[in-house]
Amino acid sequence: MAPDDDSQTAVLTSTARTDAINTTSAAEDDDPPPSREYAKALGARLRAIRGQQHLSLHAVERKSDGKWKAVVVGSYERGDRAVSVQRLAELADFYRVPVSVLLPTEDHPGSSSATGGLAKIVLNLERLHSAPADEVTLLTRFVGAIQRERGDYGNRVLSIRAEDLRTLAILYDTTVEALTERLVRWQVLAPDSLILDGEP
Repeated sequence: MAPDDDSQTAVLTSTARTDAINTTSAAEDDDPPPSREYAKALGARLRAIRGQQHLSLHAVERKSDGKWKAVVVGSYERGDRAVSVQRLAELADFYRVPVSVLLPTEDHPGSSSATGGLAKIVLNLERLHSAPADEVTLLTRFVGAIQRERGDYGNRVLSIRAEDLRTLAILYDTTVEALTERLVRWQVLAPDSLILDGEP
């Protein structure tokens, strides 16, 4: 990467440093949950994809040999149940569509969250080290900057805030939704990363 790119990374990373320093596992619950409108928007996407494939909820359960229970998929579509990144990726694979197709766009009325619906972002650092080096260079440098600010080098996972993900999207010159799909494709999101917080 050219020196100018390093400078850009440093400048943009510094905008998120205050949040990054204070972000710990214990503080994750302080992040505001995405809106109910966003949950409904995500559910509408799931329902639309299922409808395009002419599948009822029970047909989904039968076709998946019971992996996707009708009641669970229905709760996802109503926005009543939290959806992990891993589960959403698996559901996208079942429907044979990209994960980004299931995510409401940033200009959706209910998607004011800086993460486009990611309520909890946890990176798996071990998987990050095994991801394609040429694609995750910016992410690796960004993670390193946060680790230096926190003085934390021993954990296998790293929690980041919504603002950090938006900053990363700027660094990658892409949208939050597109970056989310890259993170899923690189398999660097820990299973407890949540797409949205549902009703309890």
